[in-house]
Amino acid sequence: MSLPICAIVGRPNVGKSTLFNKITGKRVSIVEDTPGVTRDRIYHEAEWNGRSFLLVDTGGIEPRTDNAMLEYMRRQAEAAIETADVIVFLTDVTVGMTDDDKSIATMLIKSKKPVIVAVNKADKTGLPPAEFYEFYSLGFKDDPIPISAMHGNGTGDLLDRVISFMPETEEEGDIDESIRVAVIGKPNAGKSSIINKILGTERLIVSNVPGTTRDAIDSPVENEYGKYIFVDTAGIRRQSKVLDPIEKYSVLRAKLSVDNADVCVMMIDAEQGVTEQDVKIAGIAHEAGKPCIICVNKWDLIEKDNGTVAEFTEKVRIAFSFMPYAELLFISAKTGQRVDRLFPLINEVYEQSRQRISTGTLNDVLNDATTRVQPPSDKGKYLKIYYMTQTGVCPPNFVIFCNNAELFHFSYQRYIENQLRDVFGFKGTPIKLIIRERGGDDK
Repeated sequence: MSLPICAIVGRPNVGKSTLFNKITGKRVSIVEDTPGVTRDRIYHEAEWNGRSFLLVDTGGIEPRTDNAMLEYMRRQAEAAIETADVIVFLTDVTVGMTDDDKSIATMLIKSKKPVIVAVNKADKTGLPPAEFYEFYSLGFKDDPIPISAMHGNGTGDLLDRVISFMPETEEEGDIDESIRVAVIGKPNAGKSSIINKILGTERLIVSNVPGTTRDAIDSPVENEYGKYIFVDTAGIRRQSKVLDPIEKYSVLRAKLSVDNADVCVMMIDAEQGVTEQDVKIAGIAHEAGKPCIICVNKWDLIEKDNGTVAEFTEKVRIAFSFMPYAELLFISAKTGQRVDRLFPLINEVYEQSRQRISTGTLNDVLNDATTRVQPPSDKGKYLKIYYMTQTGVCPPNFVIFCNNAELFHFSYQRYIENQLRDVFGFKGTPIKLIIRERGGDDK
């Protein structure tokens, strides 16, 4: 299950961003031009009493406006409401209840989502000012909560209320033995089609119109290979193409689905070939440390000769050179060609990502590798590698202790990684190497 989402909504200038920063403990820029991140940076993971959730800030809602930017902000807030599990409706006690507050309350009541009215700028301790009690008339079931986003007063009570409405995640409930598989890719690459083929039913809408899938949709599957939950995600387009605010939240859900997945299946349209956007989307799975299977879909539509597979494979490997570990499968979601081979691959890469190697065995491999290819040196300084140990799985994490981390060049790290793969496999999964000097910092 993806992280629950809590959206903060309200009129402009009631303190939404201040509350957002107070809860997350960070001053998160609302607009940030960062590669690979939705430009409107309005979300951040938060935690309260051991419960993690995603907090979403929104632009101020102006229910009645002809201003184009304010209209866009209103639509963005409506999209946040649509995707949220819990809504914090922030108001301002220094202004009192306004007609816009009443209009927003009507919108929120229609959403039928859990709504918590937080009355901000109640900065003084003790009883709230008389204006606070006006907000009881908004018509919500639960009492408003007086808070000060600036000073933090009342935010603990607010978060207790937020958590009480949150859906339970798998980590907090029964442990699910199913393998979570996030199906990712551009719009129209065949994500919904392959899940429908696996399910044997038209559960998911299949359309040539980009943006058909708006949310991450879970589909449980059980067969002779095991138990799975396939997650159909919204197609991720280039940032410049993502103008619809609802689609922005869909892209956010897709990225969260990758974070919560055990395995990622990356769908590529064989007719279009490998594109720059395919590489960026695969990079999301790679950076998240997820095992990955690249499925070249619509292979039935490609005219073939004896060299077609080899040529396309070479193009894929060159484009995805940063993840040479990824498994590759040529399929047709429409006809079902080779789709049955997906399950053994999922099982294999899942198990490989959870593989643990004893320290003794690791160091036997390390000693053999350093004997065959001597560690690098520079200006009379020699790299000495002392030992290696595994510190985690999903993906496999290894710490290598040495005398000088600066001498441990990337090329030699890649050599060590290749030796680990030659001996232990680690098919389909990234490997994380942490270089640590004795008594020094990690690299």
